[in-house]
Amino acid sequence: MNLKFEISQKKMVKLKPILPSLKEKKRYLVYEVISENEKDSNKDRSSEILKKVTNFLGVFESAKAGIQSVEYNKKKQRGVLRVSTKQLDKLRTSLAMVNQLNDEEVMIRTIGVSGILKKARTKYVAG
Repeated sequence: MNLKFEISQKKMVKLKPILPSLKEKKRYLVYEVISENEKDSNKDRSSEILKKVTNFLGVFESAKAGIQSVEYNKKKQRGVLRVSTKQLDKLRTSLAMVNQLNDEEVMIRTIGVSGILKKARTKYVAG
């Protein structure tokens, strides 16, 4: 029994890129973690901070905000979060409400906001 299969060749259609005016605008927020315990200063706390922020905002609001951790400097305890421009104030508020990370008393301070990642790194993280 010999079966023949016909395979039709379809042309791959490329989607047009989104226009810059239709893309979601984003900002880069630089924060600093202040804690009394100096021995835990070499921990990467960015994932814990994202969990706390998602807890405060809720699943839907954090999805609207599109919060992503870009980088975290362990020595200086500073990190960069990417967020939508419309949800920036909500992110600042939720960062101010975080007072505990892994059973340790901490305070998170917003250092600055930039529209360009390179400027956020040079001005706030490295400086």
